[in-house]
Amino acid sequence: MPLLDTHLHLWDPAHLSYPWLDGDLDRRFGPEEYRAAWAGTSAPTASVFVQAECDPRQAFDEVAWVTALAEECGIRGIVAYSPLEHGERVADDLDRLAATPLVVGVRRSLQDEAPGFARRRDVVAGARLLAESGLRFDACVRPAQLADVAALADAVPGLAIVLDHLGKPAVGSASRPVDPRASDWHRDLVDLARRPSVHVKLSGLPAEARGAWSSAQIEPFLDVALEAFGPERLLYGGDWPVSERQHPGRWLEAVDAWALDRLGPAGRDAVLAANGEGFYFGSTGRSRSPETPPSTSRTTPVVEADSGLTR
Repeated sequence: MPLLDTHLHLWDPAHLSYPWLDGDLDRRFGPEEYRAAWAGTSAPTASVFVQAECDPRQAFDEVAWVTALAEECGIRGIVAYSPLEHGERVADDLDRLAATPLVVGVRRSLQDEAPGFARRRDVVAGARLLAESGLRFDACVRPAQLADVAALADAVPGLAIVLDHLGKPAVGSASRPVDPRASDWHRDLVDLARRPSVHVKLSGLPAEARGAWSSAQIEPFLDVALEAFGPERLLYGGDWPVSERQHPGRWLEAVDAWALDRLGPAGRDAVLAANGEGFYFGSTGRSRSPETPPSTSRTTPVVEADSGLTR
């Protein structure tokens, strides 16, 4: 069965700078560590790498580094960083990314920004250019920012958006679960889902749990996402190594079992592969071979590493 993980991180602090890393995450997570984590289980057949918040000045270096590892890790697409708040000045960066064979989207993480950041005129201007480029937008926010994503979707209806990690709701723990329907997160997620341009990743919830988690604790959140977005806009994402770095198969098994129970085999297969395929690579995403980058109004060299060197 095809399996597309739409949310994979890799990093190497010896190669690039990641200011946010600490604790057990502050070490290399590359191809060898990825294979070791999946040893003995059925790993995804393909994945989409999502930028890992390295120093923004190294964003193109990150793309080049991951491109070099892509075949080894089964990476079919890259969601790169770009500073959309630069407005019209981000055009050259977006052209450069759009001309890079594996790049399928952009993530400018919003979770640590002030409320209203995504509504700013310069961010909206950058998002309009992103939509024109044909690249997708990964929105990483906290629950209080879901309304900002809705406002961005309204301002740029041509921009295909996927919400990372269901908007990072508080999920409690296995012993002290949280009722998602008694929260502002539920209200705002349902409202966001009214925008047909927005999809959602079933990802990241293990990292939001306060201690051990269980399927029974998590499934109500997946049910809310299903009711709000419908089965065709749900994408499986592993969020390795932020979530379940030692046993990534556990989250996959939880989503697999839930989707099979709620949607049957065809619906489960869509959540685990076809929906992500369509969003990033199919008729609603970029569908081109690496040898034929899109034409643009500017000269767009293929990205190479610059000489200077959840999430």
